[in-house]
Amino acid sequence: QVRLVESGGGLVQPGGSLRLSCTTSGETFTIHTADWYRQAPGNQREWVASITRSSMTNYADSVKGRFTASRDNAKNILYLQMDSLKPEDTAVYYCNGEINLRRYWGQGTQVTVSS
Repeated sequence: QVRLVESGGGLVQPGGSLRLSCTTSGETFTIHTADWYRQAPGNQREWVASITRSSMTNYADSVKGRFTASRDNAKNILYLQMDSLKPEDTAVYYCNGEINLRRYWGQGTQVTVSS
């Protein structure tokens, strides 16, 4: 069974940094193109960033210049480096990966930016 797992969330002060990770759990499945999304309480899930297998990236305007998506294909891990965090970045962050031509979601990891 394909399962994506995120990690790395937590509580951080405004201006701080966090790095999220996403990989497959159990059996290793190759993740192709992947996206990061987030959902704040009361809001719809919004797209944050995308990364292709060749590491071409794209970002939402709200995070451009502050967030960086990357990946280690040898380890089959995706990363989202989040710098200069703001309170409005508080949300549950999800990865969504293409595996064997299907899309799968992780369970999400909570990021809270607060002083």
